[in-house]
Amino acid sequence: MKKVKFRHSTSRFLLLSVVFLLSFSALSFSQEKEVSPNVAQPAAEITDAPGSALGDPANGKSLFNSLCAACHKPYSKSIGPALNGVTERQSIEWIKSWVHNSSAVIASGDAAALAIFEEFNKMPMPAFPQLSDAEIGDILAYVETPKPEPQVAAGPVAQTGGASEGGIPSNIILGILAFVLLMLLVILFLVNRTLTKFAVASGVELPEKQKRTPLWKSFVQNQFLVLVTAIILLLGSAYFIYGFFMQVGVDQGYQPIQPIHYSHLIHAGDNKVDCKYCHSSARTSKQAGIPSLNVCMNCHKSIGEVAEATATEEYSKEFYDKEITKLYDAVGWDPATLTYTGETKPVKWVRIHNLPDFAYFNHSQHVTVAGVQCQTCHGPIQEMEIVAQNAPLTMGWCINCHRETKVNIAGNEYYEKIHEELSKKYGVEDLTAAQLGGLECAKCHY
Repeated sequence: MKKVKFRHSTSRFLLLSVVFLLSFSALSFSQEKEVSPNVAQPAAEITDAPGSALGDPANGKSLFNSLCAACHKPYSKSIGPALNGVTERQSIEWIKSWVHNSSAVIASGDAAALAIFEEFNKMPMPAFPQLSDAEIGDILAYVETPKPEPQVAAGPVAQTGGASEGGIPSNIILGILAFVLLMLLVILFLVNRTLTKFAVASGVELPEKQKRTPLWKSFVQNQFLVLVTAIILLLGSAYFIYGFFMQVGVDQGYQPIQPIHYSHLIHAGDNKVDCKYCHSSARTSKQAGIPSLNVCMNCHKSIGEVAEATATEEYSKEFYDKEITKLYDAVGWDPATLTYTGETKPVKWVRIHNLPDFAYFNHSQHVTVAGVQCQTCHGPIQEMEIVAQNAPLTMGWCINCHRETKVNIAGNEYYEKIHEELSKKYGVEDLTAAQLGGLECAKCHY
């Protein structure tokens, strides 16, 4: 009797139909995602601000940043008063006289000048006789620019479904095709079942399913395969166990979140603050030291908020301003009165780079004597928004550095005495730290 094989091809067709449906659904979904987002309108140029009637705000901004920003802020008090709205409080002529020589205005007994002098701890404002009336007007035009509102990035257009070239939304087309394919699958299933019943009724012999040996039983019966698998498992386990134990105490990539967010990218990168301005003890002692909050306040007495240009998609201006507020709260600084309240709070900084107790490392020996740059061990710190441990800080890593680093012996009388003998011994002109004894155990372990 003839065997009929039609179920295999039918099942294959059913499977291909499902794959086609899923592929088309994914394609349509990705096309719907490519809807043009709303683009936030850029803020108006500074020259379009109301204060531009006084002068050129762009030039005023440059003058303000170079001459006034150390003591004044446009929208909040600093060492001096906030300047936004000053033209409403005083006349233009009074402002010009004050800028050219504030001491003379105070000496004249002017009531407004005396009030400002008393309010701000009798701190006289430096005279700027070199500024012309036009330049003062430019500065006033800048500070009288209304405070910009925070820009909120617009989200994408609501996904209501894109439109095809004919104007029909793509999600409707997708729904129709999905329905058609579903009906086709149902029809194929019914046809397959009907043909099976027809074949049985007609006496057609259907192929029987052959019983296969279970996979695990085939594996067990193959002794060579079992032996090879056992060897691979043993070697693999030993490799991963060794690798695991070799990573104990190695914290490369460790990147904790600090209680107050501090951006090395902004400070060391954008503003070019020297690492040793904050970590001053790195020059003279074993430890680099944690900077005192008073070091932060050297700048942040006057900097209570960041510029809009500092903000990014990940960190907004409001985020940075909030972190400065945390600093003020910890050090006990009242930005409204520009005084210390005396109520301080400890900041529990999280240590990132931490050598074992049995390993000796002296920062001053490397930074001052050897002239090693901070980035050698700490990586491109000026590019890090959040600091992470860059190097493994393992014994092998330190030894390789000693083997590769040339020692500058100029001006070092101790090494000058033995340089000639060691140069002859090793046959080189420039000696490395290793050749000068940098690999002796007692150098780091004692």
